[in-house]
Amino acid sequence: MENRAHALVAGIFVILLSIAAGLVAAWFSGDNIQRISYLVVTKESVSGLNPQSSVHYRGVLIGKVEDIEFDPDDSQQILVHISVNENVNLQNTVYAQLGYQGVTGLAYIQLNDDGVGTGKLPGHARIPMRRSLFDEVTVSGQHLLTNVNKLVLKMNHLLNDDNQTHIGQILQNIDKATKNFEGIASHLQPVLESFTELTTESSFLVKRLDQLLGEINLAVNKANQKEGIFDSLAESAQELAVTIPELRKLSHNIARNSSNFDRVLQQLEENPQSLIFGRPSMQPGPGEEGFVPPKGIQQ
Repeated sequence: MENRAHALVAGIFVILLSIAAGLVAAWFSGDNIQRISYLVVTKESVSGLNPQSSVHYRGVLIGKVEDIEFDPDDSQQILVHISVNENVNLQNTVYAQLGYQGVTGLAYIQLNDDGVGTGKLPGHARIPMRRSLFDEVTVSGQHLLTNVNKLVLKMNHLLNDDNQTHIGQILQNIDKATKNFEGIASHLQPVLESFTELTTESSFLVKRLDQLLGEINLAVNKANQKEGIFDSLAESAQELAVTIPELRKLSHNIARNSSNFDRVLQQLEENPQSLIFGRPSMQPGPGEEGFVPPKGIQQ
């Protein structure tokens, strides 16, 4: 009976000790920090994210993931319930991204903001999730692979048998053109040498023309100076303007004298004796004293 009583006491003691140890462990592991719930919303994949995953804000652990579910109003949208320490001041411009822990594939929530918030984010508010750098690289890689695949298909279509034949002909034509170009270059060499000589002569001609223009400019400057050519021409023009009326009068006198001289010659031709005996007296006309009518004319 005593052995049974000792065994019963020992059993009760072990049970009580276990309960006490459990209570102590629960007390030490208890979380007394008050948390605020938020809702992260995304339409992207959340692979690697699980309940109890950590939540970081600028690299600092501030909470954990409570639950993950689909939005009952939109099956394309995923709702991630998180709880954050109440002493963390989240701005209303905060956004979420997925972060990954090494090569394990486990994900966590990374919160960031643009630093231009205008107030504190209220509890139970929705936080949008943006693509992470890894997701951006993945999407860009998929697009790149798609474009490469299209490029390979186009290159395959471009390099079919017919096009390969055409490309070979084009290469042959290019080779012929290159050889012809070498011949053309050899023919052009003398022309280029002549062009060089022409350029040298043109340079010399330009220099000579420049000197000639300088001499012309000097002559014009001298002509524009006082008592120069232009002044002499101006004085000559004034003298000519004064001389022209005198020449006009002289020409009139010469014309009048010439007329008189012609009349004298005519009289000498009619009466040459007048040169010796002088000019004959004029016969009286009808009605004048001494008028004698010609014979055969009756009075």
